[in-house]
Amino acid sequence: MSRLWEKGLPLDQRVLRYTAGEDHILDARLVAYDILGSIAHAQMLCAQELLSQDDCDAICAGMRQLGEGHEKGEWQIRLEDEDAHTAIENRLTDLIGEAGGRVHLGRSRNDQVLTALRLYLLDASEQIGTHVRGLCDSLGALSMRQGKIALPGYTHMQQAMPSSVEMWCGGFEEAFEDAIDGLKSSRRRMNKNPLGSAAGYGTPGLNLDRELTTKKLGFETTQDPVTAAQLSRGKAEASLLFELALLQQDMGRLASDLLLFYTQEFAYVSLAADVTTGSSIMPQKRNPDVLELVRAASATAQACLNECLMITAKLPSGFQRDAQRIKAPLFRSIDLAIEGVDIMAFLLDGLSFREENIRMDEGVYSAGRAYALVTEEGIPFREAYRRVAKQYAE
Repeated sequence: MSRLWEKGLPLDQRVLRYTAGEDHILDARLVAYDILGSIAHAQMLCAQELLSQDDCDAICAGMRQLGEGHEKGEWQIRLEDEDAHTAIENRLTDLIGEAGGRVHLGRSRNDQVLTALRLYLLDASEQIGTHVRGLCDSLGALSMRQGKIALPGYTHMQQAMPSSVEMWCGGFEEAFEDAIDGLKSSRRRMNKNPLGSAAGYGTPGLNLDRELTTKKLGFETTQDPVTAAQLSRGKAEASLLFELALLQQDMGRLASDLLLFYTQEFAYVSLAADVTTGSSIMPQKRNPDVLELVRAASATAQACLNECLMITAKLPSGFQRDAQRIKAPLFRSIDLAIEGVDIMAFLLDGLSFREENIRMDEGVYSAGRAYALVTEEGIPFREAYRRVAKQYAE
């Protein structure tokens, strides 16, 4: 086994385990993107006459074969591989021979990693948006089913003004539509091609066409100067993590409302039996564990964002291995968001408001009465406010 950086010197297994960390596990989701980047890079080398057409064809065919094999589970990244990039290149050389060793010309593992990660993040941000759209659809369907049911609107945990299921759903729909917009905006920093920046200082003496790989990979721009690529590590990741933290906060507030509405004291809503759990000691219990876990997920999302920001804070310019540790919180937050959005949409599809249990305090109509006095008598709002308030002075 030969790792991309090896020079024939011994490596203690403890050092390998520590430096590889979780990469051999985490990188499974990056394999397809590393292969895309490698194919584009090989085609660019060929166009620049730095790689023969035969070698380019062999590399591209071999890469596609490896990608299909990984997707089918025919091979996995091992600890000895260290990461996806070593695993792919070694298997490519085993598959096609000497030509496999030519694919790394003009790139470093640093820009290779960053290219695969950004391609993955572009897809992931779009995928999350699609899942959030499904949650919006579930809220819209609930509003269509029961939107006319009156609900008290709360401020300071007190009934305040009249609302409705439609208004309640609409507020959260807008929040999640905003999350979709936020996810789109986070793509700006992902959409810069770092390939060809190598270890952060380019490839002196090689005539690379970085614009060609930008076009082939679908990036919006080529990241330039080359020193910017490693300096920007963590920024695209933090942008996405920030949007996921906001998304999870809105999910937590939705869950918090429903947990309150589900209590026996409120009993505003019923949940489908298949989304509740039971108690090991109390036979009567139906527990809304899903909502509690969704509410807790906002803490994890914020922690992932903070971890990313703190890892990169005050690092010097150029590549630093610290950036490797961003992957775990990044992937954790992405997976948590998709799982939470999907389970919340499923829960809402089986939720119903129990109109017979919803009681509106007479005071919620006070502001409306004050507005009526203003329009009917032409008095200032402050005077109308005081008149109505007198009824509640005792």
